[in-house]
Amino acid sequence: MRRDMQIRQISKGSLRNLATTTAPGTKARLALALLLAAALPLAACDSTIIKHGTQFHDGDLQQIMPGMSEQQVRMNLGTPATTAVIGTGQAYYYISSTQSQTAFFLPQEEDRQVVAVYFTPGGTVDRVANYGLQDGKVIDTISRTTPAPGGKDAGILKQLFRNLGKKQLFGN
Repeated sequence: MRRDMQIRQISKGSLRNLATTTAPGTKARLALALLLAAALPLAACDSTIIKHGTQFHDGDLQQIMPGMSEQQVRMNLGTPATTAVIGTGQAYYYISSTQSQTAFFLPQEEDRQVVAVYFTPGGTVDRVANYGLQDGKVIDTISRTTPAPGGKDAGILKQLFRNLGKKQLFGN
C-alpha cells in the first residue's frame, strides 16, 4: 500500500517538473508539430483525376479522313469501345470519361467524349462525329414504378368499384 502511494507521488512530482522546465526551442517544435498535424488532413483533400476509356491526342482524330477503310481506322484509333449497325452501314464508338474525386466523396464527371466513326455500306469512312458532355441526355433507368395492366393510373377506389353496375357473366 505504501509503495503504491510513493509511485503516485513520484509520478505527480515528475509531471510538475516536466511542465515547469522546458528546453529552449521546445515551444517552436511543439507549434511546428501542431501545424503539421493540422495540415495533414487538408493535404489529403486534394482531388484525384480519374480517366477511363480511350484518351485521344489533338492530331489523332484529324488523321481519320472520309474514304479510309475500317482496318485503317483501327490502326489509327485502336479497338472501338463498341460497334453498331446504323442503317446499312456500321459505326465505331470510342468512349472516354474524365472524373475528379476529392477524398471520400463520390466522383464528379468533368468531361465525357464519344467519338463516332460512321462507315458506308462499302466499309469506308463516311463521317466522324465528336459528342461531348453537353450533348448527352439524362435517362432515368430506375423509375421505381410498375404500371398495372389496364390500370391507366386509376386510383385504388376506382379499381375496386369499377365493376359495380356491370352485367356479370355468370350472375342473374
